[in-house]
Amino acid sequence: MSMNSFGHLFRVTTWGESHGPALGATVDGCPPGVPIDAAMIQHWLDRRKPGQNKFTTQRREPDQVKILSGVFEGQTTGTPVQLMIENTDQRSKDYGDIKDKFRPGHADITYWQKYGIRDYRGGGRSSARETAARVAAGGLAREAIRQIAPNVQITGYMTQIGPHRIDRDNFDWAQIERNPFWTPDAQAAQDWAAYLDDLRKSGNSVGAVVEVVARGVPAGLGAPVYGKLDTDLAAAMMSINAVKGVEIGEGMAAAELTGEANADEIFMGPDGPQYSSNHAGGILGGISTGQDIVVRFAVKPTSSILTTRRTITKSGEETEIITKGRHDPCVGIRAVPVGEAMMACVILDHLLLHRGQIGENRGRIG
Repeated sequence: MSMNSFGHLFRVTTWGESHGPALGATVDGCPPGVPIDAAMIQHWLDRRKPGQNKFTTQRREPDQVKILSGVFEGQTTGTPVQLMIENTDQRSKDYGDIKDKFRPGHADITYWQKYGIRDYRGGGRSSARETAARVAAGGLAREAIRQIAPNVQITGYMTQIGPHRIDRDNFDWAQIERNPFWTPDAQAAQDWAAYLDDLRKSGNSVGAVVEVVARGVPAGLGAPVYGKLDTDLAAAMMSINAVKGVEIGEGMAAAELTGEANADEIFMGPDGPQYSSNHAGGILGGISTGQDIVVRFAVKPTSSILTTRRTITKSGEETEIITKGRHDPCVGIRAVPVGEAMMACVILDHLLLHRGQIGENRGRIG
């Protein structure tokens, strides 16, 4: 199976399956001299790991990361960094009944059609368990960004669950770490808890919208025409399991605006250009403006539900299926740290590309 890598200079290859002995990431292109240890990466993995509350899957995985290469005396050496996370709480017997059936909404049928073989235990390679490796790589990327562009801050949060959206007037950055939904709206967190608890008890699931913001990103990252920053960000977010849509800035809502309303007016400030608004999401012509980079993605409902669904078998017979196992009633919750990790990997990749081609921005204003 090809296409397990992403990135240009900072290149990440993930490996492993949901019910295999381990999974992880091989990271090539990380600059040398980045202070790193397992605890620094573990901090980010702990935010994603399952079983933390009743709103996520009850699979109990410590997600303990091990650094196998590329680090010496607490610093990266510039050689490939191998990150490994062992699987310790597999229950493969939960999937014995579906080895010849295709779960609706899952990649079972397409993997079988393409490859003629599939790991039916938890979805194998198509499982969201793969995202743990991305978060580990993202933790390394964050530390490298800290050395190159220390003002960059990357924060993700949920803005919608099912039909229920946050109230932007209640937006409080401090609230994001204080509730299980990573939402900046404290009232929304309370309302969502009751809503999702009812869905969870009924064996159903629901989708969500996650927003990731990168603050302090310098102007000049990205390149026309095929190296656009937003192109790589969209691809990175779209590659996350269960993501079905990505927006930059106003995104789809820009279609409702006039040119007068959508264009962010530019003024001269004491430290350089300033903008009246950020409809562009911090990117113009594929190049960062210096404003906040704003990306949103929509996560579909978890397809593994306890409701009987119609399907077919590998031999083409019609049948019914109920998916057993331990699953997230809203996989969007644990997608928040994954989105942050993908943002970090892309931002670092473009910082390195920019440094390699340009060094410092050549255009001066004022």
